[in-house]
Amino acid sequence: MHVRHKKGFDWLPEIKQIINDTRAYSCLDCGKCTAACPISQYDPDYSPRRVVSNALYGEEAQLLRNGQLWSCLTCSQCEERCQSGVKYTELIKLLRTEAHGLGETGQCTHGDALQSLMHIMTATHLNQNRLGWVDRSLKTAAQGETLYFVGCQPYFDVLFSDIGVKTTSIARGAVKLLNHLDIVPALLPNERCCGHDLLWAGDMEHFIKLAEHNIREIKRAGAKQVVTACPECYLTLKVEYPRYIGSLGFDVVHISQLLAEKVASGQLRFRRLTQKVTYHDPCRLGRMSGIFDEPRAIIGAVPGLELVEMSRSRKSALCCGTQAWMNCGAVNKQIQAERLGEARATKADILLTFCPKCQIHFRCAMHDSRLGDELKVEIEDVTSLAARALSG
Repeated sequence: MHVRHKKGFDWLPEIKQIINDTRAYSCLDCGKCTAACPISQYDPDYSPRRVVSNALYGEEAQLLRNGQLWSCLTCSQCEERCQSGVKYTELIKLLRTEAHGLGETGQCTHGDALQSLMHIMTATHLNQNRLGWVDRSLKTAAQGETLYFVGCQPYFDVLFSDIGVKTTSIARGAVKLLNHLDIVPALLPNERCCGHDLLWAGDMEHFIKLAEHNIREIKRAGAKQVVTACPECYLTLKVEYPRYIGSLGFDVVHISQLLAEKVASGQLRFRRLTQKVTYHDPCRLGRMSGIFDEPRAIIGAVPGLELVEMSRSRKSALCCGTQAWMNCGAVNKQIQAERLGEARATKADILLTFCPKCQIHFRCAMHDSRLGDELKVEIEDVTSLAARALSG
């Protein structure tokens, strides 16, 4: 099938390359992507099929200057349904990069605070107190073969203190678990944001700056293995850094992979916790990285825990409702309410996840008085739960 263009209009070479690289030309116009899209369920004006159609037959104004380009959750749910192999999520990411070059962007949330923070982190000289969360009970090092990449969790606790966010408990839990396994991880006092959100917002220039800085710092620490508890950091370091920067010289693993391996070998055991839990698959960890079994293996290794799956889980799991700190409105809140409703329907005591941002988005929705108190549920990261359940 050949790419057809609207008569009298010729795409820029960059757009043609994006169409080819993402297999957009293979679209059968069946609409299954739109039927699967969480945004389309609540916003009839948004359609992945229409975006692809505009990429093939439309004009620049319809494509790169269309505000709906930023509505996509980049959750990859549509790709699970596409029978033609169209890489829609990648299409959105690359088109946003082109749109960003034209001055287009999404609607930033939280008063642009997160975007401002990420741009500040690209500064060459920057004094941070990144390790203020490390207490005397934790063993860490300045250098070592295993490095723990923290991510932006220390900043999340400050920015979202009003909704009870304490994501540094994830970081403490991660180090505690590593110490329990006789691993003293290196920490980077000058670590920066991984750049995930800038990349998905189309800001390639500043993403590259962050990536190059972090790679330089990791290599300086002598790390051979980088462990992270954040799915977005994992996907960015594991997949995007090599794609845009080149070979890293170190391995990247998500902490769920490491812990599940230690559980399977008998090196990691937990004490009894008598609770009913359900698990939310983050998009970046699940659909986009294929990590589904490891979190469940960790949960299943805790005696007394009863895991009850939501009506949609694994590849069909519903997204937490927003992305890259952009375009979080009424439609997104409805998606979050729907997911929290699924969690409540399991009658679980705790909603577990492996993503600090998913936790933030769900907590934000639960603090929205317009959504009602019936959606409230206790939320905990699996890393924190595993650290809490350590035996001995």
